[in-house]
Amino acid sequence: MTTEPKGRVLIVAGSDSGGGAGVQADIKAVTALGGFAMTAVTAITVQNTMGVFDVHPIPLKVIRDQISCVASDLGVDAVKTGMLGSIETVETVAEALEAYTGSVPRVIDPVMVAKGGHPLLEDKAVAAVKSLMIPLAGLLTPNAPEAERLADVSVDGINGQRRAAERLLRLGADAVLVKGGHIPGARFTDLLATQKGEVFFEAERIDTTSTHGTGCTLASAISALLAQGVELEEAVERARAYLVEAIKQAPGFGKGHGPLNHAWPVQK
Repeated sequence: MTTEPKGRVLIVAGSDSGGGAGVQADIKAVTALGGFAMTAVTAITVQNTMGVFDVHPIPLKVIRDQISCVASDLGVDAVKTGMLGSIETVETVAEALEAYTGSVPRVIDPVMVAKGGHPLLEDKAVAAVKSLMIPLAGLLTPNAPEAERLADVSVDGINGQRRAAERLLRLGADAVLVKGGHIPGARFTDLLATQKGEVFFEAERIDTTSTHGTGCTLASAISALLAQGVELEEAVERARAYLVEAIKQAPGFGKGHGPLNHAWPVQK
């Protein structure tokens, strides 16, 4: 594995048959921002814009072998994790990332619940995420409900976001982006916290139902930029701008929470 940034992003996440979230969204975002996407699929989901109807976990050996196979040949400049599902998958992924991906930036998106409310992480696996995945995180990207579960504090405003970020840093993450989109209000704030301090990103809320896969997309966009050597704060800022435009240019597909337009930067 070379140390020179080339933009290679290994995505470890579940598949979304509707194409709006999961591995499909990750690949689109990484590609749109100039990176090269590779995958280790952790689960096959049966879903569309109306919700998740079934989940089929991938065998643990297959998950580990995907990570090993990709890393040993193509190399990895950044890792993005999404849906893991079970304790066993969390353990397998954590071990494989340490064994095969070296010291590259790792963006850990602690996916717990789908947009429609279907659980994507077993309750008993939350402790495994805290003990095994958070210490691997170059950046942890929880939304407010996920931050509450991981940090054991209420996250209903900026003070809660700050308390959660502080606790998650103490659990071993190098940086934490506590997203504020789930907190009510006409405006919301995403808080980036590192050992050096805090950075606040404020935005107007967009009135739309085209929000399927926003968390996956943001984490993958950040990963693509980190893989190309962009510094963390700039990567977050540019990824957020990419996400906002993807929401604004959403195609309007489906009857529920619709997908984004991931391809807007390359469309004429």
